[in-house]
Amino acid sequence: MLLPSYPRGVTLIEVLVAVLVFSLGLIGAAALMAMAARADHAAYLRTQVTFLAQNMAERMRANPIGVWSGDYNGVYPDGSRQDCAAGCTPRQLALYDRQRWNGQLKVFLPPGAEAGIQCDYGGVSHAPTHDQILLRPPYGGDCSMTITWVERDSLKAKALPQSFAWEFQP
Repeated sequence: MLLPSYPRGVTLIEVLVAVLVFSLGLIGAAALMAMAARADHAAYLRTQVTFLAQNMAERMRANPIGVWSGDYNGVYPDGSRQDCAAGCTPRQLALYDRQRWNGQLKVFLPPGAEAGIQCDYGGVSHAPTHDQILLRPPYGGDCSMTITWVERDSLKAKALPQSFAWEFQP
């Protein structure tokens, strides 16, 4: 008894097509995972920037004399060095805060991250005296903080500059 003659190799072609479709699915899943990892890292950096900004705002809030004196104004990192182990004046505390914040910028953000703070009295005719500041009057102006950093896009190896700007009253 003779069996009907079927074209040979059809099953092999079907298997190859199935492997091709499965491979394309795996490549798509891998690309999706890479995009998710980049988005996760970008969200991590934005969280760190928000933490750093809030940290410096709290430091400034704790030293109103330094804020009124303009000791926090400037671009960071600035290379300031101050040790407050034995106590500090408000100016020295501001320098110490700047030094600590510089270190945090270097640890938590990619290399080359920069920050700047500029406080403006907002038309206040005079700064309060030392005794008046000790009574904790509200700061009469606004401060602006800007933090910039560069995120790397791993697939294209292209630098993506990012910036965080915040207007606040310490």
